[in-house]
Amino acid sequence: MKPGFERLSQKLSFPFKNVGLLELAFTHRSMGLPNNERLEFLGDAILGMVIAKALYDRLPKAKEGQLSRIRSSLVRRETLAKKARNLMFGDYLLLGPGELKSGGFNRDSILADSVEAVIGAISEDQGYEAAERFIHETFAEELTNSECLIANKDDKSKLQEWLQGKQLALPEYDVLSTDGDQHSQTFTVSCCISSCSLTVEATGSSRRIAEQIAARKALEQLL
Repeated sequence: MKPGFERLSQKLSFPFKNVGLLELAFTHRSMGLPNNERLEFLGDAILGMVIAKALYDRLPKAKEGQLSRIRSSLVRRETLAKKARNLMFGDYLLLGPGELKSGGFNRDSILADSVEAVIGAISEDQGYEAAERFIHETFAEELTNSECLIANKDDKSKLQEWLQGKQLALPEYDVLSTDGDQHSQTFTVSCCISSCSLTVEATGSSRRIAEQIAARKALEQLL
């Protein structure tokens, strides 16, 4: 067993009865079998359910669409990867030689998967309620401020609603280029609004981020 998982178990405040489950949660598929994919599958389902229930309880006046949008923003890859970095999960990842060489320990997708796998491992080791408690603790700030998320729509949504309100065609987003190594890529995208004869470009660390920046730039020119 890789040294450190006992310490990690204590650090997470969820002392594992079977520390091997925690190690398995950090074992990427590049290591062969067994790996963390089954725990990730379980954790993904639990995370979605716990976040949905928390938002349902905290936002009694929110509509279904609002709840879905907020849940999506909390469980998306970038958010989970940020949580993993805060918890220093990259230090515990068990990766095959290829993933190690390409910097997989810092890749958003692998980090996000590790969070879901840890949730699955906690559930298997200590039960659903323990996994639920881990999620509430990990997402405490976001859940406490969940009402703010209703008002703060993302820029793509704001742009779309503004155009729809004026009965104009929706924007089209295209990836113009992708640069950098696989684990630290930058994306350049365009946002074209033909009905306004407007095209803007933006760069971000993911396609989603670049599109959001482009939408904000478009809004700034339209408003």
